[in-house]
Amino acid sequence: MFISLITIIATLGYLITPDSTPNANDIDLALALQRPGVKIQLLELRKVTEQSNQNLLKTLLWGEQKQYESIPLVNYVVDKDSLKVKVFRGTGLLATTRTFSMNDIDTNNFIKQKTFWLGTDMFGRDILSRIIIGLRVSLSVGFIAVIISLFIGIILGSAAGFFRGNTDEVITWLINVVWSIPTILLVFAITLAVGKGFFGIFIAVGLTMWVSVARIIRGQVLSLREMEYVEAARSMGFNNWRIILRHIIPNVLGPVLVVASANFATAILTEAGLSFLGIGVQPPMPSLGTMVKENYGFIIGNNPFLAIIPGIAIMLLVLAFNIIGNALRDALDIKSKSV
Repeated sequence: MFISLITIIATLGYLITPDSTPNANDIDLALALQRPGVKIQLLELRKVTEQSNQNLLKTLLWGEQKQYESIPLVNYVVDKDSLKVKVFRGTGLLATTRTFSMNDIDTNNFIKQKTFWLGTDMFGRDILSRIIIGLRVSLSVGFIAVIISLFIGIILGSAAGFFRGNTDEVITWLINVVWSIPTILLVFAITLAVGKGFFGIFIAVGLTMWVSVARIIRGQVLSLREMEYVEAARSMGFNNWRIILRHIIPNVLGPVLVVASANFATAILTEAGLSFLGIGVQPPMPSLGTMVKENYGFIIGNNPFLAIIPGIAIMLLVLAFNIIGNALRDALDIKSKSV
């Protein structure tokens, strides 16, 4: 239920975030380092810019540019055809006074109150919005990386277990070589080869997690290839890959689902670690790891929540997928069930 809820929130993304600008990157230094739950009055002035065609799908995927300039206020007074406001300059700073003509203001609800439920970061950006988009990044990396690792692992593992001989020796040697390289170093090398950024993380993480899938598939296929239904398929003239894909792979999906769940958690941690080190998702795109990196200096200060909140989000995601992996293992392990 938790993963389903997070997936729905991350999928809706910009449609439900308080800050729907691209990458939730609406910067206002006057609002920097506000505590969770703070409420700020905003004066909204319509921007005189050419509006681009924006539909629901574009907003869902990429967000939308602000149509208003938001000015944080302490208070305001309407005096005939003018609006006098005290502009909020930041916590502990004196407010400044500005006057606007009512002719330049959309008189329909021009003052709005915005609540920053998780506060703001050092640039005045809404943390809740960046957490939601960061969850989308983490789940996307986990999903694509697991798909890549399953594709490579299933093909190589099934080929090694079914054909045996030289094929098995070559693939097993490749598995052992990749397995012997520390994961983080291998990810570094792949990232440097394919480049930093969002899509580079997909490839780098996916290419480092196929080994565990291949080892499990190889062991399962080695035992299943001697089963009677495989011999029956051979006697009917089916080619080897049809036998592997149609008759063997469906019977090893249980262990594959377990390792896929564990790999999903590993991919989230790896992406967060790479972003923390600065070679993962690049700013201004939000990432849970990047948010921890940007704000870990505040842990011993007055605003520890800036780093703690994304850290808790990473912990809960990884914990949830590990729990699912354990549950799948127990549910699919026939030997552990009482007869």
